[in-house]
Amino acid sequence: MDRVLTNVNMVTLAGEAGYQVIGDAMIGIQDGMIMYAGHKDHFDCHGHPEVIDCQGALVTPGLIDCHTHLVFAGNRAEEFEQRLNGVPYEQIAKAGGGILSTVRATREASEDTLFKLACERLQGLKNEGVTTVEIKSGYGLTLEDELKMLRVARRIGEMPDINVSTTLLAAHALPPEYAGDPDSYIQFICDEIIPIAAQEHLADAVDVFCEGIGFSISQCQQVFRSAQKHGLAIKGHTEQLSNLGGSAMAARMGALSVDHIEHLDNEGVAALAACGTVATLLPGAFYFLRESQMPPLDQLRQLDVPMAISTDFNPGTSPIASIRTMMNMACTLFRLTPEECLRGVTVNAAKALGLDEQRGQICSGMKADLAIWNLSHPAELSYRLGVPDLKARIVNGELFNQASFCSSGQ
Repeated sequence: MDRVLTNVNMVTLAGEAGYQVIGDAMIGIQDGMIMYAGHKDHFDCHGHPEVIDCQGALVTPGLIDCHTHLVFAGNRAEEFEQRLNGVPYEQIAKAGGGILSTVRATREASEDTLFKLACERLQGLKNEGVTTVEIKSGYGLTLEDELKMLRVARRIGEMPDINVSTTLLAAHALPPEYAGDPDSYIQFICDEIIPIAAQEHLADAVDVFCEGIGFSISQCQQVFRSAQKHGLAIKGHTEQLSNLGGSAMAARMGALSVDHIEHLDNEGVAALAACGTVATLLPGAFYFLRESQMPPLDQLRQLDVPMAISTDFNPGTSPIASIRTMMNMACTLFRLTPEECLRGVTVNAAKALGLDEQRGQICSGMKADLAIWNLSHPAELSYRLGVPDLKARIVNGELFNQASFCSSGQ
């Protein structure tokens, strides 16, 4: 083994239910993979290059933020203040605000600038135990600028202490160049942007905003068919503001996840259950927009639909780079349990990215992505905010954010 963790209280999440805690455990890591995860009596740590005494720390799978918009320029704090002072969004948009203000700033920014800004935002997630993050495009809305955003996301993924999954979200809003002609823009996405993003290996998946203020069911289907033709997975922003049936459509087409889903109906829930699609909850946007329509949580539970939780970090509706705040919000606003929340940022978040065979649990054969906490019980991850509980992260077997450990070679 390259590295062995001893004196661990391990939260494996390897079963269908429960935290699956193993006390007084050990974890053996080799070549970035977990080779052993179990009780210390069944493993001999002697003779391995590095042995780390975790001093009874709680160890969970590395947390996964499966829905973010980390790459953009500018901010919308002034717009936030205007809305709170009673200025209607339509008036803000007509004055040049809203999503198109972020589009303008992002188009004007260089790749280096976007990389620097995104890394600063990402640090907040790393400090809270995140080892894998999804990053979307969607603020460029031209071929050049969408690819620029994806290149920045891939560059972030080259850093040794984070895993990145990239998603093309060109169908996020209608750019001014196509005002009044959404069908032509959708055709442009399908004929130009998706093929090049796939050819250059810049995107792992393709997302759409299926909504009255976004794109229609038929337009989103067209984008999905193009994505699948080019070997890319599909995901959807669906049922956030109304019930168009986008979630059911996306699930039946094989979507990994549908996200937001506050207005999802029973038919949509049944489609998710039948197709194995993850329901990703985004409590930050719910909170920030002061929404009142709750996702159909009881129905999702009844049909065993896996629920992921994510920050949805973005400049307009969830500028919150804190996965643990999202866990707390999911408990307090959506009435999820702390166990459901932890599964939502590990097991189910991995499934939402198509990574469930690699990440999200602690067991032999999985990637060695771990978070080590100065905590006694996993419920504390959803309960307490603002306290620096993270002792270290392990990403692909390598140690980062190291605090104080007793490490020795043997």
